Amino acid sequence: MRLPFRRRNDARGQSLSPISVLLTLSLVALSPVTAVSFTPAPPTNLDLKDLGRVALAGDFSGISLFQFEEQNERPFKTNGSQSLMARMPNGIFGPVVTTDATIISMCTFVQGSGAEAGLIIAGNFTSLQLPTHGSESPTITESKAIALFDPNTSKIETLSGLEGQVYAVLCDRDTNSVYVGGSFEGLTSRNAIAWVGGQGWTELPFRGFNGPVNSITKASNGHIIYGGTFTGLGNATAPTQRDGQVINLSTAEISAGSSTTREGFSDPKKIVCSTSGTDGTGKTWLLQENSPGFWQAKFRHGFRPTKLRLYNTHQDGAGTKTWRFTALPINGIMNMTYIDPVTKKNATCTSECPLSNDKDIKFQEFHFVNVIGMNEFRIDISDFYGSGGGLNGIELFGDDIFSYAIDDFNEPSCANLEFKSSSTRTGPWKVTPSHQSTAEYLTAQISAPITNTSATVVFSPDIRESGYYSVNLYTPGCLQDDTCASRGQVRLSGQMTARVTKNTTVDKTLYQTNNFDKYDEIYYGMIDASSSSFRPQVTLTPAAGQDLANITLVAQRIGFTLIESTGGLNGLFEYTPGRSVNVSDFTASAVNRLGSSFSGASAVNSLVTSGDTVFVGGNFTSPTVQHVVALNTKDSTNKTLGGGLNGEVESMLLEGTTLYVGGSFNSTSDKQADGLNNVAAYDTEKNTWSPLGAGVNGKVMRVVGLTMNITGSTPEFVVSVNGDFDELNAFDKNPTVSVTGFGIWVPSQKNWVQNLDLQLELIDGVLSTSILDRAGNGSLYAGSLISSTLGVRGIAGLGEKLSGLPVKIQAPPKSSSSSSLAKRDGSTSDSSLQGVVTGIFDKENKRNLTILGGHFTATGSGSTITNLLIMDGKKNDEVSGLGDGISQDSTVMALAVHNDILFAGGNITGTVNGNEVKALVTYNLASKSFNSQPPSLNGGSGTVSSIAVRDGTDDVYVGGSFTQAGSLDCAGVCFFSTSSSQWLQAGQNLGGTVNTLLWVDKNLLLAGGNLTINNTASTYLATYNPKALVWDAYPDAAQLPGPVDVLTAGTSDNKQIWVSGTASNGSVYLMKSEKDDGSSWHSVGQTLQPGTKIRGLQIFHLSKSHDKHPLLDDKEALMLTGHIVLPDFGSASGALFDGANFKPFALTTNSGNTAGSLAAVFSEKQNFFGKDGKRLPLVFVVLIGLGISLALMLLIVVAGLILDRIRKKREGYVPAPTSMYDRGSGIQRIPPHELLEGLSKSRSGAPQM
Repeated sequence: MRLPFRRRNDARGQSLSPISVLLTLSLVALSPVTAVSFTPAPPTNLDLKDLGRVALAGDFSGISLFQFEEQNERPFKTNGSQSLMARMPNGIFGPVVTTDATIISMCTFVQGSGAEAGLIIAGNFTSLQLPTHGSESPTITESKAIALFDPNTSKIETLSGLEGQVYAVLCDRDTNSVYVGGSFEGLTSRNAIAWVGGQGWTELPFRGFNGPVNSITKASNGHIIYGGTFTGLGNATAPTQRDGQVINLSTAEISAGSSTTREGFSDPKKIVCSTSGTDGTGKTWLLQENSPGFWQAKFRHGFRPTKLRLYNTHQDGAGTKTWRFTALPINGIMNMTYIDPVTKKNATCTSECPLSNDKDIKFQEFHFVNVIGMNEFRIDISDFYGSGGGLNGIELFGDDIFSYAIDDFNEPSCANLEFKSSSTRTGPWKVTPSHQSTAEYLTAQISAPITNTSATVVFSPDIRESGYYSVNLYTPGCLQDDTCASRGQVRLSGQMTARVTKNTTVDKTLYQTNNFDKYDEIYYGMIDASSSSFRPQVTLTPAAGQDLANITLVAQRIGFTLIESTGGLNGLFEYTPGRSVNVSDFTASAVNRLGSSFSGASAVNSLVTSGDTVFVGGNFTSPTVQHVVALNTKDSTNKTLGGGLNGEVESMLLEGTTLYVGGSFNSTSDKQADGLNNVAAYDTEKNTWSPLGAGVNGKVMRVVGLTMNITGSTPEFVVSVNGDFDELNAFDKNPTVSVTGFGIWVPSQKNWVQNLDLQLELIDGVLSTSILDRAGNGSLYAGSLISSTLGVRGIAGLGEKLSGLPVKIQAPPKSSSSSSLAKRDGSTSDSSLQGVVTGIFDKENKRNLTILGGHFTATGSGSTITNLLIMDGKKNDEVSGLGDGISQDSTVMALAVHNDILFAGGNITGTVNGNEVKALVTYNLASKSFNSQPPSLNGGSGTVSSIAVRDGTDDVYVGGSFTQAGSLDCAGVCFFSTSSSQWLQAGQNLGGTVNTLLWVDKNLLLAGGNLTINNTASTYLATYNPKALVWDAYPDAAQLPGPVDVLTAGTSDNKQIWVSGTASNGSVYLMKSEKDDGSSWHSVGQTLQPGTKIRGLQIFHLSKSHDKHPLLDDKEALMLTGHIVLPDFGSASGALFDGANFKPFALTTNSGNTAGSLAAVFSEKQNFFGKDGKRLPLVFVVLIGLGISLALMLLIVVAGLILDRIRKKREGYVPAPTSMYDRGSGIQRIPPHELLEGLSKSRSGAPQM
């Protein structure tokens, strides 16, 4: 794949010339050493030159033409998964690598030689996936928390060895290393480690921290500075009371080999939970006499034992003499250590471990030399005392502290522990097999509404000593149980100490969408030991309010790891590469001293370096600084940055001399700066804070840089902010803007992109980190984004490229934003219609009007316009509406202009000139006033869906869902005569709901919908003869599988038509009448996928032929608008059909992270079938050709005669004499002998042989 060196300044148009195709390909081919490429889509070749202005109308906030195969209309992911992205030449963000969780940090790893080795990607993911196209099956690579991606080859190198999450990476060319920080375990280190080129994972001298690392930076002196939530260097440690956790054997599957047949001694299960040491029936298990054998336990979960306790039997002189422990499924014989009961000294054994026969020794304990995981084990008895071997009891212990969701896996009740590990649950939980996980787990299927009481699991660990613990939630992967599509979020809550403080509570929300098993740290801090008055517990519930119809919840286990620490640190640590760490002298470092000056329980979230200065941001305070501070590593001085901010800093970004800061604050600590609502900028030269507008109304989590074309051809730096907010605050003359937790600040304009009155691209979603330019190799971004080449609402111009119209359609209220295109179900009343539904260009009587109808709100000249907008091109695009008389709840679905009168139909209600209007309203465009209104259309749903003017008449036909026009019975179709200003019946034998109208010629009208003829015969397509005033079913309309929603002409003479609708089985059909009389229909087949909603059809002439297909001329294509779901692609708002294949044409997005839709395409001229608009029969073409040929021949003859006359005149010729006088005079002037002499000279000689 190749990344374009520089993205183009604007998007390509829909029709690409060969030169532009070559140019686009050259942009990709000439990209330097990167291999991120995007495949150009075939050109559409639409010929728009004879159509005048063309516009696309619909419900969208951004629109793009389909120009690259990697484009799609999918919303950005909200399940926590993200992608590494690059930008296509048209500016669209395209995925390069997809993960199943968040990419938190990236860096370009440049080796010491200067060669770029690839891109380090880090986060909390468990897998990576290269993008696929069409029906390709995805290849998912397991890669936990970190990976190396080579953009030149698209190769993913999994840097396996870490378990947990990586929050920060720093690529350091000087040491050929990647410094990695987070909340993880690797080798024997915790939360900090290094990956060295050519060597792999390498432990640092200090082997990590006792808390998570959030950020890493390199100071100008070469030192590596770590920031996070730690109080010292540290690592995991075993509890003081070793081997304290009892592994539950009572719920394991117990089996044995060569058991005795003696009654009361043959059951191997009897020695589980048998700790009395007493032999006897029902207490002892024996082998057959003089025979070796085995005792085996198989578990439904994994474990790591550290100690085995065996009780030997003395029943009738029998007993086990030698044995061995085999771990399964690895089939490894374990090395053991024990104290010899005779010598009292430590001893080791492997395959022949001894067991004493001394009756005074109740049991013997054996410790595992190597602590490894297993889910099954076998004890083989090879030698015995007396007549045979056996055991009287067995116990297994470990150091790992777990509480399992399946209570059978927790410590056994028979262990008689005061506070044994346990769990309780409520809700529809079921046990799920372990698959590739380490243990079986619980699964709950929950339907909406989802609340935090829909299902619960309470985990209670066996904590025997107080201390600092890391608490981790283990989540099984979703691929193994095929639940990825329904996984959601869980909330963890709990109290860790007897004294309730903010810092000792668990309150975390996590995604469970991981493809493979993972764990997340949900708490680090003090935990009190269990007592009669307090017990630490963690409760797992679904996160409330998730927008999912069904959710799959999983619960497996929670682990508690005791952490030891050196102390002496507080969120900051300075490390000098290549040197050992002196833990007794942390204060020698100015960085460490700065951290020590912070109050307790501080957290450093972000570090940024500029020259000798390191900026530190987080949740900390001291007598001199609050939440942000600058440290000069050269002279060890601190700069307070105006005293800091009055709230936590989550993220920082430095661009030039401006430091952008995001978090939870609203001013400086001294209250000297206003408007710093959760995001602010600090000028490092002027030492002043300034707001970004007036900030946002919620917490900012990420501040990330990117580039956009704003006013020129060169992309400029802009700042994105992500977080828990839904509004950009109003400031100056800029109103409040509703957003979905994402905003882009443009420093050059000192404003948000959303406020700029410019034609810009649309970007929305989550941007977690970026690497800009990559030394000329192209920028890369991480997050989950949607983007469009043009950010406009409802209407866009279509030409060489997409363009906005000078109208300001506002975003709909949050409650009404919808891209839904519900099927009509026999009614044109569709409350889900949003945006611009229809439009026309009016050029009558020298007007230049653009008229838009639908369900929207726009701003005009100091007023608000709803649902119908008129833009006057002759008055500097002045925008007006119809005033307040029409209800704001109305939806305009059809428009027509006839004799200066605008007819607007739809679901319309209101009052005009004191009279009620319904379904149809008229407006005089010449006088800019309302006429006397036609009587209301009533009955049915009282809506008009289509308007068609009959050529050569003053009759305006309307179709919809109504039964009366005023007092006139008029079902489905009625016409209004503008000459007589009254409604008239269009026949009397039609009933039902009409969705669409089309005049074939002035004497034949087509109506599509759910219709009846003569109150008996049902049909979906009918014809009307205005002379006979009779309706009839269209020929062979019975072949149509459902009501017709949309129809369009298939030829210039309207004799062939295309129709679309919804079949009785709910599928969408698309058919064409193959003969002029409609007596034969052809369907394109079931190629459109479920969810398709076709709102418009239109034939377009092409500038270049496609392959020949029976359904369409090779110079034509059929455009479908709506929400078109294509096989192996997904949804598109516009698609083109060439007679055999569909391909995307236009893609949209909408508010609320939903796909948009296109309602219609309309143009200034109607020459859709070519320049002349008609196709003559062949005989006329031949006759015209002959006529032209004859005319040309005549012109040639005439021209020849004229030229000959001119030549003769120039050469002195005069007209021959015509009178006898003239003849005589000529003879007298020329002697006869001279005349004869001349004739003689002119003859040639006789032929010679």
